[in-house]
This record gives sequence, C-alpha cells and structure tokens, in this order.
Amino acid sequence: QVQLVESGGELVQAGGSLRLSCTVSGCTLNSLGMGWFRQAPGKERECVAVITRNGGRTYYSDSVKGRFTISRDFAKNTVYLQINSLKPEDTAVYYCAATLPWRNIYWDTVGPQVADFSSWGQGTQVTVSS
Repeated sequence: QVQLVESGGELVQAGGSLRLSCTVSGCTLNSLGMGWFRQAPGKERECVAVITRNGGRTYYSDSVKGRFTISRDFAKNTVYLQINSLKPEDTAVYYCAATLPWRNIYWDTVGPQVADFSSWGQGTQVTVSS
C-alpha cells in the first residue's frame, strides 16, 4: 500500500519561496506517476504539477507555470514541489498524489485529474500573506 506524507507548508510573504516534500513509502518512486494538487477553501481540488513515471513528461497548470517545479529524489523516495514567487492566490492545502504502480498517465488539452491518482497524502497548508 502506497503511503504519502507531505511536509514543508508554512506561512510566507508574497514573493517568497517554499519547497514542499512528499515522502513515499510502500512502493518505489520509479514505479509511480506523481502529482501535486491544491485546494483552497470553497474551491475544487486543482492539479498544479505532475511528473510521469519515467520522468519523460511534466505538467504545470497555467497559474503556476514558470514558478513551480516538480522533482524527484529516488534515493530518498521523495517528490518535491519548489514554489517561487509566491502569490496570495497560492494559499491552499497542497496534496501529494500517486498513481497506481506502473500505471501510465496521459493528458492533452485537459490536464491530469483527481481520478488519475489512487493514493493521497494528508495535505500541507501553504498560506501566503500580501
């Protein structure tokens, strides 16, 4: 069973940076497609970044493109989300998500969806003050 634990969320000022971490257990990272989602109060969960299992393709939502970077450390079985130039509208709970092992994920004009992922972390709060 895949388990995901996020960390790194905190209160930061606009323009600042954060690095969120997601430690994976129960499965090796190279068998999983990984994603980061966020959910602000009263809004639907939104996909912000995804990396495919083989690392050959990444996805970023238009709202974060150029500011967020998803990366992996296989030795630590950990996925990261580097967030730069934070904006108040980035305030949300950020969730790490994993596909089923060895499952490929595809997307076209519509980005990855919640249903593409089968395992979720508990979330970490990011709050950006103006």
